[in-house]
Amino acid sequence: MSSIQTHVTTGAHESAISAGASELLANVEALLGGERDWLANLANVAALLPAHLQDINWAGFYLWRQGELVLGPFQGRPACVRIAEGRGVCGQAAVRRTTVVVKDVHEFPGHIACDSRSRSEIVVPLLNDATLLGVLDIDSPSLARFDDADRVLLETVAHHVVRATDWPDFIGKD
Repeated sequence: MSSIQTHVTTGAHESAISAGASELLANVEALLGGERDWLANLANVAALLPAHLQDINWAGFYLWRQGELVLGPFQGRPACVRIAEGRGVCGQAAVRRTTVVVKDVHEFPGHIACDSRSRSEIVVPLLNDATLLGVLDIDSPSLARFDDADRVLLETVAHHVVRATDWPDFIGKD
C-alpha cells in the first residue's frame, strides 16, 4: 500500500468537519476577520496551528514566487528557504494543485529533509481559482499522523486564508 495520497482541493468543506475542529476554524476566522494583510494573516495562522494540532513539529507557508516556492511565515525549526517546482512534497502539491498526504516521508521519492525529526507530512495548495499562491505545509514526528479528517480541516483553513487575504502582485506569479 502506498504511503502517499493526493486529493483535489475543492473549497469549503465545513459540513465534513468534526466538532473537535470547530474551535480551530473559529479561531482562524476570528484572526482573519477584518484583516486583509497577507503577512499578518499567514503569520497568525502559522502561529495558531501548533496550538490546535497535536503531534506536529512544523507548520507554515511557502509562497509561489517566480516559478518556485519561497519560505513564508512558519512555526518550527529553521526550514529550507526555496523549493523548486515539483521537488519534494511541497513542490509536488504545487504542481498537482492537490493536497498531498504522506504517511512516511522516507518513502516519498525526492523528499526534502529540512527537519530530520519529521516522519509524516501534509501539504495543501493555496489556490485562488486556478492560480497557485503557495502551500500550507505541516510536518509530524509520527508516522501516519495525518488522515482524511486532517485533510478536510486543513483544506478549509487554506480556503479561509485565501479568501480573507489581499495577495500582493509578487505572489502567485511565474
